[in-house]
Amino acid sequence: MQRGKFITFEGCDGCGKSTQLRLLSDYLEKSGVPHIFTREPGGGKISESIREILLNGKNSEMTDECEALLYAAARAQHLRDRVEPALSEGKLVICDRYVDSSLAYQAYARGLGVEFVSKINAFALEKYLPDVTVFIDLSPEDAFRRKNGADENDRLEQAGTAFHQKVYGGYKELAEKYPERIKRVDGKKTPQGIFEEVLKILKENGCI
Repeated sequence: MQRGKFITFEGCDGCGKSTQLRLLSDYLEKSGVPHIFTREPGGGKISESIREILLNGKNSEMTDECEALLYAAARAQHLRDRVEPALSEGKLVICDRYVDSSLAYQAYARGLGVEFVSKINAFALEKYLPDVTVFIDLSPEDAFRRKNGADENDRLEQAGTAFHQKVYGGYKELAEKYPERIKRVDGKKTPQGIFEEVLKILKENGCI
């Protein structure tokens, strides 16, 4: 059986990923394409437990290094629990956030550096690099305006404007560095306009 394709969605908090994932789910269901949707951090029992620790707004004393290592640990578990089995079955795997989030949030915004974050995510980067990454390009100001502010219970959303500007800058740098994999979509378009662009990208890259 042919190995399935691995697609990831990235962008700043509130950029519209959830809407696009819903639209894509409807499309794939109607088209009869075997697929799974999953998310990071999370996607399985252990990874979801780690997610609760990472995003809990009460864990403000968490160090940047601990944060990065927990994301990498959740990812390694998630790959074994959900991603690898589905890919082996020839299914399309669509993941809400992946290793580019760690690079944008921890390497760039937290200042831990690409080398450190890449090393602790070597398992993911070497064995499970996405076939296509859709980057919904929307600034944090526009994104938070769209979602009426940051979630007070989400530790990362509460990190402040300067932090999220660094995240956005990290994403743009990654998109420029890996244009063959990371495909940028204008997040200011209508949801349907964005979705049409997403479908075009996935078709052009042989994913659907």
